[in-house]
Amino acid sequence: MERTVTIVPEAGLHARPASKLVETANEFESELQIATDGAEPVDARSMLAVSSMAAEQGEAVRLIADGPDAEAALDALEKVLTTPEDEYDE
Repeated sequence: MERTVTIVPEAGLHARPASKLVETANEFESELQIATDGAEPVDARSMLAVSSMAAEQGEAVRLIADGPDAEAALDALEKVLTTPEDEYDE
C-alpha cells in the first residue's frame, strides 16, 4: 500500500518533524518506508535514515506500508507530514 504526501512543516523532514514521524511509525506493526522522488525507500522507524533524506517543505514523499495496520499507519504518517510543526501535540 502506498501514498504520496507533500511535506507541510516549514523545517521539512529535519529535527522535530523527523522525530515525530519516527515516533509515529513506531506505534504500528506494519513495515513502513518513506522515499523522496526517485530515491530508494528508507525505514520510517530510523531517525538516521529519515533525517538523511533531507526532504524539504513542499517536497512530495512516497509512504509505503505493508502489514496488518498499514492503512492506519499511512493515515497517521500523512497527518504528521501535513501538519505544521507548531501544531504537533506535545
